Amino acid sequence: MATIRSVSRDAGEASSADAARENRITGLRRLLGRILHIWFFLSRGMTMGVRAVVIDGEGQVFLVRHSYVPGWHLPGGGIEHGQDALAALAMELREEGNIETSGAPELFGIYFNTLASRRDHVLLYVVRDFRQTGPRLPDREIVECGFFPPHALPAGTTQATRRRLREVLEGEKPAPLW
Repeated sequence: MATIRSVSRDAGEASSADAARENRITGLRRLLGRILHIWFFLSRGMTMGVRAVVIDGEGQVFLVRHSYVPGWHLPGGGIEHGQDALAALAMELREEGNIETSGAPELFGIYFNTLASRRDHVLLYVVRDFRQTGPRLPDREIVECGFFPPHALPAGTTQATRRRLREVLEGEKPAPLW
């Protein structure tokens, strides 16, 4: 019986040691997560993105439908570290719609996007001078895209997209929030 007690006690000690080790690992993971969160907050106090109202010669607007978020949206994306807003806009238009600007995009407004975070901002541009180098085929990111008449937007066009189009095309007063 002494052997059984010894084995039992050793197993209990091992379980206790394993539990203590797990607690230390969990604590270190939490600490590391907190440190990374603080670093991210300090190094990126604000995030910024770009979107565009691309209007063709017939007055139609270009919209995209992503694979990872529901609805139809204006093309755009985040501004990367070391990238200026116009370079980000050019990259996003090229990636999402095979669109190349041939004139200077017009900055229409700056919006606070509380849907993304409490520190995200969106620069909205209007693009009228451009060319589309070819049809944009569906892939992992963009499921569909195309030009649509503003009065016949596809079902699922987001409220934010509809509001931005009314501001740009109908002169509705711009809202401060995206």
